[in-house]
Amino acid sequence: MTYKAGIIGTGGIAGMGILGMHDEEDIGQKKVEASHAGGYRATEDVDLVAVADIDETKLGRFGEAWEIPSDRRYVGHESMLAAEDLDIVSVCTPSYLHADHVIDAAESAADPGLIWCEKPIASSVSDAEEMVDVCEETDTELLVNHSFRFTTKLQQLRELIQNQDLLGEIHSVTTQFRMELLRNSTHLLDTLVYLLDARAERVSGYITGENEAVDSLEAEERVDDAGGGGFVVMDDGSFVTIDCTIPREASSMTLQFIGSKGKLYLNNDDGEWRYWRLDDGTHVEADLPGIEGAWTWDEDYRDAFANAAADVVSVLDGTIENPSTGEEATRSLEIIIGLYVSHHTGGQVSVPLAQPLRDVTVTSW
Repeated sequence: MTYKAGIIGTGGIAGMGILGMHDEEDIGQKKVEASHAGGYRATEDVDLVAVADIDETKLGRFGEAWEIPSDRRYVGHESMLAAEDLDIVSVCTPSYLHADHVIDAAESAADPGLIWCEKPIASSVSDAEEMVDVCEETDTELLVNHSFRFTTKLQQLRELIQNQDLLGEIHSVTTQFRMELLRNSTHLLDTLVYLLDARAERVSGYITGENEAVDSLEAEERVDDAGGGGFVVMDDGSFVTIDCTIPREASSMTLQFIGSKGKLYLNNDDGEWRYWRLDDGTHVEADLPGIEGAWTWDEDYRDAFANAAADVVSVLDGTIENPSTGEEATRSLEIIIGLYVSHHTGGQVSVPLAQPLRDVTVTSW
């Protein structure tokens, strides 16, 4: 069966290039395969048939680059959802619009079986919960594009940690990545909760107020999103420190795990993964069983979109479970919102967030 897909939003992640990942002169001008549209094109069982945006110039450029017929380029997502019969809808708009666009798609005449939503899932926990509820009520799968989950090496590593007891009881995790928390660091925090299969219980945060995206994207509006960090106590007992205050140019995405049976160092920017097993109180470096080499942006991230699109097909076919549900995506969002709330109240925050804290909204590009 061939599934029909439509995309809401024609920015970088939809298929026109991402700041910091591609040549600046190409961004917004040329199609980029590491994207939703590229994932669909890499998958024989999906046809990208329609696209929508409120910016007619961007819409035209995207349509030309990805060869979408002019009569299926819609000004505004409502027009596309009313006119098209779609199996899949990608939501590739800024995160503060995700809730509206996901809910509109789930309740629309287009009647998609699956919505592939960009990360982070939403700008508030209550929005994320409403998205999950509406998708459940309309029998629509909500799959969130936390790209690392769709890479083979990270899937193998999770298997080693969760099912083969690679590290034993995890005591501590130290993490670092670039600002801003919602726009970038959601990658880091979803990787954390994915590998631990855990949820935050207590959060203490600090927000710097710095945001590189507004200037680099030449954005006309300012957003709340900023660099920040703090500590998190997870429900598996692990203690996690988070430093996402670092400028893009100087940053590396790193996680270091210390457990009762060993320790693990991951540096996804420099392509270095190292593992030490604990033997009689001594850490002995060893190979990660079954994993060759380290995760890299150039290879693993590039392939994540095709892998995700293939998983979209498999979820619709009923051959696999959704690997990145809205419920799981909310786990990393809870941490981010908790960091903001903690900073502005001067106290620690318990998770699940109580009302009205679930309504706290942090806007981001």
